[in-house]
Amino acid sequence: MKHLSITVSLLLLSACSMPLLALAQQESAPDGPLARAMSGPPPGFGHGPGHVPIPGAPGLPPFLHGIELSEAQQDKVFAATYAQAPLLREQEKIAFKAHAQLRELAASSTYDDAKAGALANTAAQAMATISLQQARLEQQLLAVLTPEQRKQAQQRRDSRPGPRRPQSATGD
Repeated sequence: MKHLSITVSLLLLSACSMPLLALAQQESAPDGPLARAMSGPPPGFGHGPGHVPIPGAPGLPPFLHGIELSEAQQDKVFAATYAQAPLLREQEKIAFKAHAQLRELAASSTYDDAKAGALANTAAQAMATISLQQARLEQQLLAVLTPEQRKQAQQRRDSRPGPRRPQSATGD
């Protein structure tokens, strides 16, 4: 039962983080350095006079798409986003390597359930760290927004397609 619980948890965490892993694979080799230097702002961020925010610009977290940010807010979003990059990259590498080793172990003639469990736990812990860091970043970014911008972000979140939060029986 415990093995099933770990497996289900690992699969759930893996599914939730696939977009992150896909992004990491686009920008870097599996165990190499970042493919491009972070010398400038992320895509979709512009600084300087005459900058007009582009709704839905790449590089912004989805809940910020379409919300006009001041230059100071853009700077704070940029700083918070790039501050988490090293931790996310390290955790992505750990998860990727653990998944690869688990696949190799599963296909080998010397399968060891204890080692497989340890690899699954390593991958799950890395994915949990990534999820927690994403939640922390979202809170940091929401703190940068004005009350009106937070309201816009909430409206966007409520109107986007996908799984909905369960509603209570009282209709709250």
